[in-house]
Amino acid sequence: MAVQQLTGEELSERVGAAVSDSVVASVDGVLFVEPAKIADVAGFLKSDSRLDFNFLNSISAVDYINHFEVVYHLTSMNKHHTAIVKTRLDGRDELTLPSVYHLWRGADFQEREIWDLMGISFAGHPNLKRIMLWEGFDGHPLRKDYL
Repeated sequence: MAVQQLTGEELSERVGAAVSDSVVASVDGVLFVEPAKIADVAGFLKSDSRLDFNFLNSISAVDYINHFEVVYHLTSMNKHHTAIVKTRLDGRDELTLPSVYHLWRGADFQEREIWDLMGISFAGHPNLKRIMLWEGFDGHPLRKDYL
């Protein structure tokens, strides 16, 4: 059976009805959500029987200099569909998102990698420490402002 990507509009309607004040926009099949609501949205996407996003493919972060985007790729193995959810963090200092580790254990190393290399912290992560660089390393080397 072929895997189908759900449209951002479909996700926007369902998520917006379930998690108030969470949806920012739906652009080109991508659902943009409020940073503080990312764990609530992820919990709904996983637990809703019509969506059933039981697998976290990846979490990544992109530095756009004036803001960061954190990107979540999700798959429902049972429903055979995928989704892309993004959130935007403005600024460069003290960037924090709620962790999704409690939903998908696969988020463990991915959130740690984003913290280590990009400097985005994940509140509620049980072991948020460097994964590639040593403790005490100064800075986050994948940031565009890293010297």
